[in-house]
Amino acid sequence: MAEEQDRCFEGIPDYTETTSGEVPAAPTVTVKDLPTDDQPRERARRFGIASLSNADLFAIILRTGTRGYPITDLCRDLMKMNQNLILNLERLTREQIMEINGIGELKAMQIEAVMEIVRRYSREQVGDRVQIKDSATVYRVMRHEIANLPYEEMWALLLNRRNQIIGKLRVSQGGSTSTVFDLKKVIKNALLAHAEGIVLCHNHPSGQTRPSGPDDNITRRFAEACKTLDLTFLDHIIVTTEGYYSYRDSSSLIR
Repeated sequence: MAEEQDRCFEGIPDYTETTSGEVPAAPTVTVKDLPTDDQPRERARRFGIASLSNADLFAIILRTGTRGYPITDLCRDLMKMNQNLILNLERLTREQIMEINGIGELKAMQIEAVMEIVRRYSREQVGDRVQIKDSATVYRVMRHEIANLPYEEMWALLLNRRNQIIGKLRVSQGGSTSTVFDLKKVIKNALLAHAEGIVLCHNHPSGQTRPSGPDDNITRRFAEACKTLDLTFLDHIIVTTEGYYSYRDSSSLIR
């Protein structure tokens, strides 16, 4: 009977142990082992880079996965964890990115580099200085700067007589619900830059565009200070990823 059982298993490799007593590792799967249609580089060659998903774009940038975990799978899992939204990925710290299976410090820094390129590209302007024509212009200028931050930041845009931006000043950083406003710092920098006008901007990480009581107090105090020094206070904008609030458009505090 034992001989019959042995014959039944002839030709089938024994995966229970090796000569060293260890179970052999599963064969390594690489991107080259995948069907051509599942290889991001091949699809990019055939259909163009714009045809790739977010995950496939990151796969081209990060290049290699880990043993048994191809980079395509790693990047698809990475984007699934972030609801396939790059803005969610942008919010992660390097340490949080490195908690993801298969991502070490180098890959985390590569992802951070992509996020920084996106931010810098969004800030570049072609031609003359940006002219603030309305609240929507301010939102376009500041959205990629502060809308997606997990904490509050207050900024001031310094303007010349034609309402063109001649300087951008980060006034303060705070927590997830508030930031400290340094009125003297803004006024000092505006006078040193020979600014004629100022726009205040800050973000609400909660996504809520409606102003708070402290937001109203800051706006009221700053409007009074600008009148005293003959500076034009054009607007105070609350910025979120989904939209914005303009005091000039919606409140009587700035007129």
